[in-house]
Amino acid sequence: MSEAAVETVRVKRLGRVEYGPTCDAMRAFTRERSASTGDELWLVEHPAVYTLGQGADPAFGPASSAIPVVQTDRGGEITYHGPGQAIAYTLIDLGRRGIKVKRFVWLLEEAVLDLLEGRGARKAGAPGVYVDGAKIAALGIRVVRGRSYHGVALNVDMDLSPFNAIAPCGYPGLKVTQLSEIGYRANAAEIPDRLAECIVERLEHA
Repeated sequence: MSEAAVETVRVKRLGRVEYGPTCDAMRAFTRERSASTGDELWLVEHPAVYTLGQGADPAFGPASSAIPVVQTDRGGEITYHGPGQAIAYTLIDLGRRGIKVKRFVWLLEEAVLDLLEGRGARKAGAPGVYVDGAKIAALGIRVVRGRSYHGVALNVDMDLSPFNAIAPCGYPGLKVTQLSEIGYRANAAEIPDRLAECIVERLEHA
């Protein structure tokens, strides 16, 4: 694991890690942090897994699947994580920064839009970022005592077929896309760092 400080947020590059233990680590970090604990971004990739947000409708999930289905404590419905997806977990003290939850979601969306350089858009009533109506980035956060965890998942260059077995984010028939399909020209390995830079820049100017 390598680490770097980007302005006032520490960025940790954790590589490919299992979903469950990573969630446990985020919860522990959030539970144990103090008023002086620095904010962190964890850049990860997960092996194939479906995750259900709090209150998610199981009917939106796969009828049967060899891919694990995990209940988690973020907001939102069901989504898929897998290799080729850049995930930024945002362990941010929103209270200390004076950022409200809705504003934070907007900032994360804005960071992805910055990365897409004008190719993306929001969709009313459906958090995330879209390109020509297809979802390219999903958001799901949890805030405890003013401190956030979970974050944003950006499809980079992955097998999208597992999305076909679910109603992504609770929307049956929702199309999904990825950077490799929209002509975004960048080395896939550079995308997580670029996403982190965009998030930090938005946080620093919130």
